[in-house]
Amino acid sequence: MVIRYLSALILPGLLVLLFTRVTYNRLIGLALTVGLIAASAFKGYTNTLPLIVVDAFSLTAGFWLAAKMKPRVVKKTP
Repeated sequence: MVIRYLSALILPGLLVLLFTRVTYNRLIGLALTVGLIAASAFKGYTNTLPLIVVDAFSLTAGFWLAAKMKPRVVKKTP
């Protein structure tokens, strides 16, 4: 049971980061991760409300980190 909550805390955030790096769009990365979590909930792996809340927190944290990883434009001085 602890492993389920620990993986719900870490994996969705990492998936958002991974999909954001692959697609170069953080909204698409978030949508793909939400789709995977919805599929796992449909199959019955996510079945309690606290587990869904932990998933949502991890998604939010991953989305925030993806925004922080956005490439910054460096201005060149002449």
